[in-house]
Amino acid sequence: MSDSTILSRRDLDFLLYEWLQVGALTGRPRYQEHSRETFDAALDTSARIATEHFQPINRLLDSREPTFDGERVQTPAELKTALAAFCEAGLMAAGHDFELGGMQLPCVVEKACFAWFNGASVAAAGYPLLTIGNCNLLLKYGSAELIEHYVRPMLTGRCLGTMCLSEPQAGSSLSDIRTRAEPQPDGSYRLTGNKMWISGGEQDLSENIVHLVLAKIPGDDGQLLPGVKGISLLVVPKLLPEGRNDVVLAGLNHKMGYRGTTNCLLNFGEGKFRPGGRAGAVGWLVGERHQGLAYMFHMMNEARIGVGLGAVMLGYTAYLHALQYARTRPQGRRPRDKDPRAPQVPIVAHADVRRMLLAQKSYVEGALALNLYCARLVDDERTHPDADERRRANRLLELLTPIAKSWPSQWCQEANSLAIQVHGGYGYTRDFPVEQFYRDQRLNPIHEGTHGIQGLDLLGRKVRLEGGALLTELAGRIDETVARAEALGGEWAQAGADVRRTGERLRAVVATLYGAGDPDVTLANASVYLEAFGHHVLAWIWLEQAVCAAGRLAAVQGDHAAARQDRDFYAGKLQAARYFLRWELPKVEPMIALLAQLDTTTLDMQDAWF
Repeated sequence: MSDSTILSRRDLDFLLYEWLQVGALTGRPRYQEHSRETFDAALDTSARIATEHFQPINRLLDSREPTFDGERVQTPAELKTALAAFCEAGLMAAGHDFELGGMQLPCVVEKACFAWFNGASVAAAGYPLLTIGNCNLLLKYGSAELIEHYVRPMLTGRCLGTMCLSEPQAGSSLSDIRTRAEPQPDGSYRLTGNKMWISGGEQDLSENIVHLVLAKIPGDDGQLLPGVKGISLLVVPKLLPEGRNDVVLAGLNHKMGYRGTTNCLLNFGEGKFRPGGRAGAVGWLVGERHQGLAYMFHMMNEARIGVGLGAVMLGYTAYLHALQYARTRPQGRRPRDKDPRAPQVPIVAHADVRRMLLAQKSYVEGALALNLYCARLVDDERTHPDADERRRANRLLELLTPIAKSWPSQWCQEANSLAIQVHGGYGYTRDFPVEQFYRDQRLNPIHEGTHGIQGLDLLGRKVRLEGGALLTELAGRIDETVARAEALGGEWAQAGADVRRTGERLRAVVATLYGAGDPDVTLANASVYLEAFGHHVLAWIWLEQAVCAAGRLAAVQGDHAAARQDRDFYAGKLQAARYFLRWELPKVEPMIALLAQLDTTTLDMQDAWF
């Protein structure tokens, strides 16, 4: 797949095997039946199915979005065929236990496989993304009966899953949800309420749909508990053994992008269907009462990293399309060649086009590295033989999750914008796919918590958890990287010093922000802190890649074709690292200076002044 416009397999191999040392995971009991060969087989299968079944329908899903005739939803038949190929290859269960029919792949390999599908058609990939997260939540908190009835069918693709959080009047403010779940004598619950923005909430792709629904169970006085404490989590299937459950599609939301993933307003318990002769959607409690939000965060955090990977891949495929276009589109001549009779050069020969391509490369390859690093942390959190290392991985994953979601959503969007710019006027037309990638991408800063929510999570919670232990953990990892960069000397030693100094300033400014003594002032700066912190993290990730690539480049021997290709690849990695460390990291300094001032310009703005 070296000429793929979805993803560079050479880059993927570098990240997995040369940088993250994924082969070492086969020494752990859970993965001992695997090898580089089995990992490569899964990656090859994913690349083939994504290329043959998902990429060809990407434009189709955008132009023929799902329809609803008041009774049923219709999606293009090609989507069902693509999802069937995905499921028949066992990819829905790729990371799950052998006894569940899974491959028991490491999380980092599973996500690398899924990257192919996100890059080929992010809308088609939305259905398995949600289903896998639904399964993972039920496996952690659900009863054996729920796992048997719902997880096993989802892992084969017979059923698809959703997550139902938001309501028309309550988006991110989940404490304000109104959906009720009334307990029944047989242990089930009857739900009434509405859920908005439910991806995959209705479709014609599977035998059943398994909804995970947040609802409030009334107290003894019949009243709903205020805030998030009363929230519980329930499984509510579309179909019951005896027939249709009282879950009804009220309408489809028509989106700017991601059009192939149905997006729904669902009514629970409106009385159109009356299971057992009574109104109310039938559901079953997951875990304990009033723990629903804590349970759902398991899926939400997984989905945040999943949205980050989708954002990465929309930027990545756009970059590869722009690169292909720049190499084949002749236009103009170099500044030193003024002869109009001279042949035109491909636009990649122009410095400003190379600037745009290099910026894209630094954003998308850096973001993919971060996302796979987070997946590698999941593997350490779950399977590392040392309990201290498992705790360290957990802390770092907690801290990096808002970055893994928000940074690609912002900066891979910039990569999408630059891809359109490289195409020039053609990029703004539907003749080339980059305009669709841009529209699809625009949802990701909203999906699974906006930038503002991620900033509040990072500055309002994560940086102060365990007395700042998460920040300390990251600083320790960065110090290890800087030590290796210092051993290389020269520009990489200087880059390491720059990354370390930026981290020190970001940690110090937290004390300044909280020293304001007013949470409104502190958190008014959360989005700026998120952006500054994200650029710092990506600079570290690029320093990591540079140290690895520099060592590999020095070891390349000979002048045969493979050696030349390796030298070009590593030189490209180092140049992208230079770009990010020289052009992007310096952007953090003015943001830190602004944070240190405790500026209240935005906070002081009044509604009447707009």
